[in-house]
Amino acid sequence: MSGSVAIRLTGLSATFHHERRGDVMAVKELDLDVRPGEFLTLLGASGCGKTTTLRMIAGFQAPSAGTILFGGEDVTNLPANRRDIGFVFQTYALFPHLSVFENVAYGLRVKRQSAAHIAARVEEGLLQVGLPGLGDRMISELSGGQQQRVALARAIAIKPRVLLFDEPLSNLDAHLRVQMRTEIARLQKDLAITTIYVTHDQEEAMAISHRIAIMDGGRVAQIGTAEELYQRPASRFVAGFLGQTNLIRGMVTAADDTGATLDVNGFAWRIASDAPVAVGAMVEAIARPEAIAFAPSGSGLAGVVESRVYLGSKAEYVVRCGEQAIQVVQSNPLAGKTYPVGDAVWLALPAGGARIF
Repeated sequence: MSGSVAIRLTGLSATFHHERRGDVMAVKELDLDVRPGEFLTLLGASGCGKTTTLRMIAGFQAPSAGTILFGGEDVTNLPANRRDIGFVFQTYALFPHLSVFENVAYGLRVKRQSAAHIAARVEEGLLQVGLPGLGDRMISELSGGQQQRVALARAIAIKPRVLLFDEPLSNLDAHLRVQMRTEIARLQKDLAITTIYVTHDQEEAMAISHRIAIMDGGRVAQIGTAEELYQRPASRFVAGFLGQTNLIRGMVTAADDTGATLDVNGFAWRIASDAPVAVGAMVEAIARPEAIAFAPSGSGLAGVVESRVYLGSKAEYVVRCGEQAIQVVQSNPLAGKTYPVGDAVWLALPAGGARIF
C-alpha cells in the first residue's frame, strides 16, 4: 500500500455551460482538507456539487479553477489512471461478460502485474469483502449485494492511496444498505486508506464517517463529526438538513452572557446560549424533537396534539402551539403515557441543547 495521504482542495471550482442559463457554477471556490486515513463523507441534496467534487478529485472531470493535492503532490492535471485511486461507482460498473476473478483483476492487468501477483491480490481482495471462492462465478449469477462487494474488491485490489465512493449503496434494499455500510466502514478502518464518500443519505453518513462535509450550492456549509453537526449546527440550513429539528419563534425578554429567555406563546423559555441577542428581538431557536418532553399538566408550553405516529421504539408527535407546529419524539412509548390526537398537553423545552439563530 502506498500509505495514507492527505488530500487538499484549494479554490476548486467547476463551471458548466447551460443552453438557457449560460455558465453555471456547480462547485464554487471550494477549500477542503481531508486527513490521512480519514473517512470523509460529502453529504447533500441532489445538485449541491458533491458528485462533481468527487469526479474532479478522481480526475474524471477537469476543474475550471483551483488545485487538488494528494499528499502534497499536485494532481490537478494528472489523468485518472495516474492518480492511484480506487473508485466504487453507483452502478458498480462491472463487466458482465467477465468472471468475478477477471473483474477484480482488471486494474491489476492494466498495471501489467504478474499472473502470480494478480492471483494473490484477487484472492486477498475477495477474502476481504467476504466473497472467498467465488472467483469463477459470472456477474449475472450474483445478488446485488455480492456485485457491490465485487466492485469494492476491484477498487482495493490495486492498493490505492485514495478510495472514492459515489453513492455506492443507493441501488440496494434497506437491509443490505445497513449491512454493506458496516462492511465498508470496517474495511476502510482495516486498510487505513484515505476515503471520500458521497451520499444523500443522512443516516448512512452519520453511521460510517469520521467527519461529514455538508454541501449546499457548490460550497461546504459546515464540516465536523456527526455529533458536532447535529448538536451544534452553524446555520439554519445545516440544522434543518441534518435530522429532524424544530425552529421555534419567540421574543427575547431577557439576555445576558449565559443565555436568553424567550417568550413563546406566553411561556418563558430559558436557553443557555452564547448567541448575541437583544431584548425585544424576535428570534428562532432550534430544538431537536427528542430533546422536548411532555410536562405535567399546567407546566411548560401549552399545546394540542395534532398527530401521533407509533414506530415501535418511539412515537412521533406533532403538537400545535398557537401558530407553531412542534415535533416531539417520545422514546420507548410503552413505558410512558400516551397522548391521543386532540389532547391538551404541555411541553418541557430544553434549556441546554437548543441554539438561537
